[in-house]
Amino acid sequence: MNLAYIPSPSTGVIHLGPIPLRGYAFCIIIGVFVAVWLGNKRWIARGGKPGTVADIAVWAVPFGLVGGRLYHVITDYQLYFGEGRNWVDAFKIWEGGLGIWGAIALGAVGAWIGCRLRGIPLPAWADALAPGIALAQACGRWGNWFNQELYGRATDLPWALKISDGPNRVAGTYHPTFLYESLWCLGVAALVIWADRRFKLGHGRAFALYVAAYCAGRGWIEYMRVDEAHHILGVRLNVWTAIVVFILAVVYFVLSAKLRPGREEVVEPDRGPAASDPAAKEADAASEAKTGADADPADSAPKPGAETETETATEADAGTEGKAGSEDAEAPKAAKKL
Repeated sequence: MNLAYIPSPSTGVIHLGPIPLRGYAFCIIIGVFVAVWLGNKRWIARGGKPGTVADIAVWAVPFGLVGGRLYHVITDYQLYFGEGRNWVDAFKIWEGGLGIWGAIALGAVGAWIGCRLRGIPLPAWADALAPGIALAQACGRWGNWFNQELYGRATDLPWALKISDGPNRVAGTYHPTFLYESLWCLGVAALVIWADRRFKLGHGRAFALYVAAYCAGRGWIEYMRVDEAHHILGVRLNVWTAIVVFILAVVYFVLSAKLRPGREEVVEPDRGPAASDPAAKEADAASEAKTGADADPADSAPKPGAETETETATEADAGTEGKAGSEDAEAPKAAKKL
């Protein structure tokens, strides 16, 4: 008998009168807010405007939710269109079922639209948001805990997850794969933040590092899961997806570093280099120092006789004006004589 385990909530929803408060939805919402908050801080540090990340997220988040649900429904269609199933359940997103692969893919389309409207390079925006996405996933995985889903093989380890009887599940203690992935995503976020500060990643490489690191963990975590899934050559579909996406992310990272080294100096059209960028500060200081050195101090000092010349010119102008005024006064007299 296992005396130590992680308990599961008896229900994933609390009713506040007629309004259902679902744990799964709260975890997703919290994740979105965390991603936008951190992404905004990183975007400003790179020279962007406050609020730009949120403006583009308005496009990316809805696209991502639709993409995540589509991927889940397509790859697990038997849950909604099989014998004895109700296809209407495919729209019940609050019951769980979001594929990260579809969420990132279609979310990128929404982000691309938002970036195009603002004249912003998508890779730069993705780099700023990358660790925030990992944190959002870390938060979102706890939604699976509320729904008692996506657990691993049976185990009697002290951190085993206790699952109760329910639809499509058998009571017992299992590997808490939701927890493994949540902790892994926290590590991915820390890795991306560190690498970005250390190597000044740009042109989408911070995002590529996030994708590669996430896939490396998702592969072995997915392999532990026991929920129903399609298999190819005896391996779960999502494991193959993780392998393919990992390879693509690494290839992009390497090619991008060779073709476009360094980081974008300007991330928004009407903004200069990042104020927090030491290189930009040094360049500005050097430019100001050079300008001051090139200027001749003698140019700003008064020259001998300059005041005398000015006074003489002023007197001459006054004499000219007086003469002109005298001529104008005599003109009516001449007219009278005529």
